[in-house]
Amino acid sequence: MNRSSPPSSPRRDFRVHARNSHHARLISEASFEAAAVAYVEEFADLAWDEAAMRVVVRDVASGREHCFTIDLEAGETAPCP
Repeated sequence: MNRSSPPSSPRRDFRVHARNSHHARLISEASFEAAAVAYVEEFADLAWDEAAMRVVVRDVASGREHCFTIDLEAGETAPCP
């Protein structure tokens, strides 16, 4: 999974949780997508029953939310359907 972002991108605080879980984390990243990937990477050593994980990312300052589906095998990220 590639989390790289332009060096000039300021980090923001995001509240991130899996849609089927209450385990939320405060993550500082440059974008919504980078925060979603960082959250999944934090739990990479856990065994998942599914091939994909839906992650909700909320910008702490603005309250805006985005949902991402992350393919746990390929590492691809896409907006939730």
